[in-house]
Amino acid sequence: MNGRDLVRSMKVVGSVGAAQGLRTVRSAWRRRRADAAGLPPRGAERARVPGPVQEVQPGPGGGVIRFSRSELCVTVAVNGAVFWGWDGASPEPSYALAGRCPEPDPRAVLEPDKEGGWRVVAERVTVVISRHGAVEVKTPGGVTLRRDLPPRWWEPVDGGSARWMQRSEVAADARFFGLGGRASGPRLKDGTYRLWNTDPGQAFGPGDDPLYITMPVQVVVADAATHLVFHDTSWDGTVTLREGEEGAGSGHDRAGTCEVRMDGGPLRCWVMVGTPARVLRAWAALTGAPALPPAWALGHHHARWGFGSEQEVRRIVSGYQERGLPLDAVHLDIDHYDEHQVFTVDQDAFPKLPQLAEDLRRDGVRLVSIVDPAVKAAPGNAVYDSGTAEDAFVRDASGHLVRGVVWPGEAVFPDFTHARVRKWWGGLYMERLAQGFSGFWHDMNEPTSFAAFGESTLPRSARHSLEGRGGDHREAHNVYGLCMARAGYEGLLELAPRERPFFFSRSGWAGMQRYGGTWSGDVATGWPGLRASLSLVMGLGLCGVPYSGPDVGGFDGSPSPELYLRCFQLAAYLPLFRTHASLRAGRREPWEFGREVLEHARVALVERRRLLPYFVTLAHLARRTGAPYVRPLWWSAPEDRMLRDCEDAFLLGDCLLVAPVLDPGADRRAVQLPRGRWYDTTTGRAYEGPGQVLLDAPVSRIPVLARSGAVVPVRGDDGGLELEVWAPAPGRTGGGLVVPDTGDGEDEPEIERYVTRWEGRKLVVELERENGLIASPRPVRVRGLDEPSAQM
Repeated sequence: MNGRDLVRSMKVVGSVGAAQGLRTVRSAWRRRRADAAGLPPRGAERARVPGPVQEVQPGPGGGVIRFSRSELCVTVAVNGAVFWGWDGASPEPSYALAGRCPEPDPRAVLEPDKEGGWRVVAERVTVVISRHGAVEVKTPGGVTLRRDLPPRWWEPVDGGSARWMQRSEVAADARFFGLGGRASGPRLKDGTYRLWNTDPGQAFGPGDDPLYITMPVQVVVADAATHLVFHDTSWDGTVTLREGEEGAGSGHDRAGTCEVRMDGGPLRCWVMVGTPARVLRAWAALTGAPALPPAWALGHHHARWGFGSEQEVRRIVSGYQERGLPLDAVHLDIDHYDEHQVFTVDQDAFPKLPQLAEDLRRDGVRLVSIVDPAVKAAPGNAVYDSGTAEDAFVRDASGHLVRGVVWPGEAVFPDFTHARVRKWWGGLYMERLAQGFSGFWHDMNEPTSFAAFGESTLPRSARHSLEGRGGDHREAHNVYGLCMARAGYEGLLELAPRERPFFFSRSGWAGMQRYGGTWSGDVATGWPGLRASLSLVMGLGLCGVPYSGPDVGGFDGSPSPELYLRCFQLAAYLPLFRTHASLRAGRREPWEFGREVLEHARVALVERRRLLPYFVTLAHLARRTGAPYVRPLWWSAPEDRMLRDCEDAFLLGDCLLVAPVLDPGADRRAVQLPRGRWYDTTTGRAYEGPGQVLLDAPVSRIPVLARSGAVVPVRGDDGGLELEVWAPAPGRTGGGLVVPDTGDGEDEPEIERYVTRWEGRKLVVELERENGLIASPRPVRVRGLDEPSAQM
C-alpha cells in the first residue's frame, strides 16, 4: 500500500464512518498484498524491433509481411477500414467489434513499392509498408495522413506479456480529438493521456485526467482528410500527443506526433479515412450501431442522490406538474436500496414502489434505477447467495473471492467477462422490472471503491474469464463497465423484448454505444465544470458514443442561479438532459433558484419538448450512420482551420448551431459560423458565414441558429409532428430528414426526405418518394422569409 492509497483510505474513514473506514483501509492492504503475490515481478527485459523484410505472402485484401524479428498482417476491409496487427495479432477476439470483422476487399492487392517496401492500394486509402516496418496511410491522391514508425517491444526475459510502444507522425496542420471522455477537450492539447478508466474520487474539472471512460480512439483532422485510428488493446497505457507546426511558408514544417505506450496486449489497430461522416459511419459499422433510446429518454430527466422517500418523489413530480414544466423521467439513486444492496428496495422509505411507478407512468413519467456492480458480501443477501451458487464473482490468483468496500460495505464483484455470469446478472433485472422501472444507469463500474479512488477496486492480479481465454484485471479493467452494460442490455432484451432497453453507464470502452450511452459523472460545480461538460459530450460523440450529457449544475456543490441556468440552457440541447446532484449539494429543481430562473428554465424545457421530434430523428440517424447528435463546428468542413479550434459551440445535427454561454456575467458572445446563411432562431435575423458574429445572449436564452434551407421536425401546438422550414437563400435549395417515431419498440420507421426550393417568390416544400416529389403531407411553418407575404 503506497502513501496515496493510505491518504485516500483515511479520507474515507472520516466520510463514511469509522467502521466502514477501517474496512476500507484493510481492503486497500489486501489489494496491494494480492498484487504482490499474484503478479510476476518484471525483471530483465529484452528490446526488439521488426528488423528488415524477409518475405511477403499476399492474401485477400492485403497480406502478411515477415520481417527478421516480427511479422505484420495488413488487410483492407470492404468498408474501406484498414487493419494491421503485429506478431500474428488478428482482429478477433475483440471486445470492441460488433460480431465478426468485415470481409477483406478483394480488389485491394499487396504489391511491391519502391526501396524494397510494399503497398496496398484501395479505393479510399493507400497503405505503404517500408522495408523496416514503418506504415504510412495515404489518401488516394498520395498525401500522407499518418506514418507509424517501426514499433518496439520490451519482452520479459523470463516470459510474460510484452509492453510496447508505437510512435507516429501526422500532418503539421493536424488536430487531435477523441480518447474517450476527456474534460480538457474536445481538441486534445499537447500532453500525455492515460488509458485507464478511473473514478477521480472527487468532482472533476478540465485539468483532471483520466476519467471514467478512456478509449484508445483518436480522431485526427487535417486539411487533406480526417482519419480515425483505434489501437485495439484494453491494457493500461498512455498516449502522448504533440501538435505540429507549419513553417509559415519556409517549407520547414514540424510534423505532429503521437506516442502510444501499452503495458501489454496485442499491437493491432484499425484506421478509417475520409470525411468525418464517412469515418464515423465506418467506425459504427465496425463496433456496432448505437442503441436506440426510447422516445421518453430524449426528454427531461430529474434525479437526486437523497430523495429519501416515496413522498418526496411525489412532491417533486407534483412540483413540475403544478408549474407546467415538462418532465419525462425520475431517477432513483442508491438511497432507495435496502442498506445500499443492489436489486433491493428500502420498504420503509418506498413501501409501494410499483404503485409509485404506475402512478408516474400514467402521468407520462418513467422511473429509472441506479445499478452498481458491487454485491454485499453477506450470506442471506439473495444476490450474493445466487452469485455464489453460480460462481459468479471475481477471485484472486489464489482462488479467494476479491473483496472491496463500496456503499453496501464489504462487497464482491461479478466477472462480467464470462458469458454465464452476464446471463445470470441480466436475469436479475426482472426484480427491477417488477418494481416498475423503465431504465437503468450503471454507476461505480470502473469498477471503483472507497479504497481505490484513482485505481481499481480489484487487484491487477485478479483473475477473469475473458470469454474463456483467461487473464487478469490488467486486461479486464477497461472493459469491465462495457461487459456489465452488455449483461444488462441482453438481459432486458430477453425479459422485455417488446421495449427498447434504456441504459447509460459511467464507465465503458470502445463499442459501448451498442448498449446505451453515458453521462459526465461527478463533474465539478463551477464555470470550468460547465466547459468540461461540453468537452465530454463532444469528445465521446467522436468516439462513437452519441448519447450522453452532464449533471445540470455540477454534481457536488451549490451553483449560483446564473450558473445553474446556463448549465440548464446548455443541457436542453444535449442528448441526455438530466438534473442531478449529490446529497450534500441540495435540491436542483428549477423553482429552488428563484422566480426569474424558473421562468427562463421553463422556456428551455418547453423548447426541448418542442424539439423532441428532432432529437428522435437524430437518434435514428445515429443508429443508422454513426453520426453523433452533437457535432463539432468543423463536422461538414474539416478543412476550415478556424472551425477546428472552436470549442465553445456545436452543431446539433445538420440543422442547428448552439452557442452556450460558458462565462459568468456574459450577455453577448462571439460565434464562429460555418459557410452558408444562418438564422437566429429568436430574432429571425440572417448571418452569412464563414466568419465570426457577435450575438446577444441575455440571461433568458442562449444563441441558437438554424441553417438556411433546413427542415426541422418539431412538436406542434396540438402535439403532432410538423415541419419548421428555414428559408433557403434566393436561388438556393435546402432539405432535411425526418424520422416519425414516438414509440418505445424496436420498429425502425422509414426516413422521410424533404426538399425545399423556390418557384419564383414561392417556397415549395416537398417529400421525396420513389416515383418523384409530392407536396409535404405534414404541416409546414416557414421561417426566415424576407417578405411576410411569401407563400409556400
